[in-house]
Amino acid sequence: MNILAVGAHPDDLEIACYGTLIKYINTGNNVFVCHVSNGNLGHVEIMPDELGVIRTKEAEKAAGLIGAKHYSLDVDDQYVDSSNDEQVLKLSRVIREVQPDLIITHYFQDYHRDHMETYRLVFRATCCASLAHYDSDYGQKIAPICPLYLMDTLANAGFEPTEYVDISDTIDLKLKALAAHESQVVWMKEHDKIDFIEFVKNCSAVRGYQCGASFAEGFRADMNYGRMTTKRVLPE
Repeated sequence: MNILAVGAHPDDLEIACYGTLIKYINTGNNVFVCHVSNGNLGHVEIMPDELGVIRTKEAEKAAGLIGAKHYSLDVDDQYVDSSNDEQVLKLSRVIREVQPDLIITHYFQDYHRDHMETYRLVFRATCCASLAHYDSDYGQKIAPICPLYLMDTLANAGFEPTEYVDISDTIDLKLKALAAHESQVVWMKEHDKIDFIEFVKNCSAVRGYQCGASFAEGFRADMNYGRMTTKRVLPE
């Protein structure tokens, strides 16, 4: 299968679904990761123009560690907007290139506006990518609408998973990929007063307790028409 994971910021996928993406890769699937925003406001000292470049490189490094292909839409922090036609166009072109069998993205009630808008952006772009007359020279291949899964929120807050993936065998690589975001390890300690790596490990342990694993990631299927499937598509 071709798996496309779309996150708002360069570290969001590492936090919420990288353990699962690693399992997909380990079983022969193709994984593509895309962040919408360059995260250029997430630091106290590094200025936005420089930080956007740094964070994109950190995301590229993290994707390389697990063997995923990386995309960035390079939207500035706090400006992810599902009503922005240019952003929809950029993401729809990624979707058409990837031809995903499954898309993973944010929960629509996550804590950050960029996260919520990323969900809406994905929802709109998947529809547009399936339309033959949208952005077409009639030589492009459309991308049929595929199942959509929603990943956990930060600190598991306000999110009730309906499916779990045991990531006990991939947690170490997940955390190694997360640690590639060196700028955010510093930022989270200053801004949120937390040890970023330990925080994510503990959140994975909580989901593990809930499903009888040492570490797990939680998901929900999007329940809108055309986004559901009769099959289990997450890794066993």
